[in-house]
Amino acid sequence: MTMVAVRNLRRNPLRTVLTIAAVMVAIIFFVTLRTVLSAWTAGADNAAKDRIGTRHKVSFIMPMPLRYVQEVRDIPGVKSAASANWFGAKDPKHDREFFATIAVKPKDFLEVYDEIDLPAEQREVWFQTKTGAIIGDSLAKKLGWKIGDKITLTGTIYPGEWEFVIAGIYTATRRSVDRATLYFNYDYLNDDPRTRQSSHDQVGWIVSRIDDPGRSAEIAKAIDSKFDERDIQTLSMSERAMNTSFIGMISAILKAVNVVSLVMLGIMALIIGNTVAMGVRERTHEYGVLRAIGFLPKHLAVFVVSESVAVSIFGGLLGVMLSYPLVEQGLGRWLEENLAGFFPFFRIAPQTIGVSLVLAAVLGVLAGALPAYSAMKLKVVDSLRRAG
Repeated sequence: MTMVAVRNLRRNPLRTVLTIAAVMVAIIFFVTLRTVLSAWTAGADNAAKDRIGTRHKVSFIMPMPLRYVQEVRDIPGVKSAASANWFGAKDPKHDREFFATIAVKPKDFLEVYDEIDLPAEQREVWFQTKTGAIIGDSLAKKLGWKIGDKITLTGTIYPGEWEFVIAGIYTATRRSVDRATLYFNYDYLNDDPRTRQSSHDQVGWIVSRIDDPGRSAEIAKAIDSKFDERDIQTLSMSERAMNTSFIGMISAILKAVNVVSLVMLGIMALIIGNTVAMGVRERTHEYGVLRAIGFLPKHLAVFVVSESVAVSIFGGLLGVMLSYPLVEQGLGRWLEENLAGFFPFFRIAPQTIGVSLVLAAVLGVLAGALPAYSAMKLKVVDSLRRAG
């Protein structure tokens, strides 16, 4: 019976093709939106389990004393700690391009972020060059920067012109760091006359590696207890929790994207349902003949639902197949190269494909349910009176 239902799709090829195309487009949009959600939360999903972030208790934008780094390092369970300052700058030659700029202590930073892969000779140059900076390979490709280039950035948080030398280009062995950030020597920022009055020996946040990920909450509490009686208190949490807190700032946007992806599937179901309903009306006489020769109402329901599911699955498979070249290879590559700060790894997750195909089949069943019910309720005599 299923094969009969599938053959019925060839009765009106144009309508069938257009319906499958509509389903295909809906699936492509669904995969795109779901991939946006998974890529946006990749920082939290791929966060290192053995790292803890520490910031000012009141707000992330408020600084802490540099001496806190050593005090955190001395807490039992902490293997290493590094400070970081959000610098905020842009390249006047590419003023519309956003990329993160962060001041760090190079040796401490690479010890904490061991997934950053930087050749040994480039490490040494960075360690010894006060104005040296390293950049991710994605950022280097986007802006055309090479090792040894001298660049000038315009500060936003720290106004003025700042000159840097590209000392190295790094890659990432894990997805816990993006490949479109510029890291430079904290001493260059800290020793500059322009910052001595306002932010000398101040850090934005501290990241520490711990010896036992299972004690993450315990060690985070120990860090905060260390500074409970100080004028500047801290708030520590796992790297995943810290990344999730950033995502929480845009939670409304993420919810909206999620809703839109489901709406697209709802529209797809309506399109399929309309197509199948038209087919049922056109074949009323045929269904009457089938009933007259012994087919039961449930058999007609199987015909109708099978036709609906076939259209949905065909469109879903085409949508999934086209999603890889269009979404992952096309849009994804562009986002990784131009918006790596937000989408460092734009890949279609296997579960997204699975969910898309399952939902396509389920929506095919739902879309065919009402037309199937109508077919079951057809009276044999009335059906035979209709010519089509």
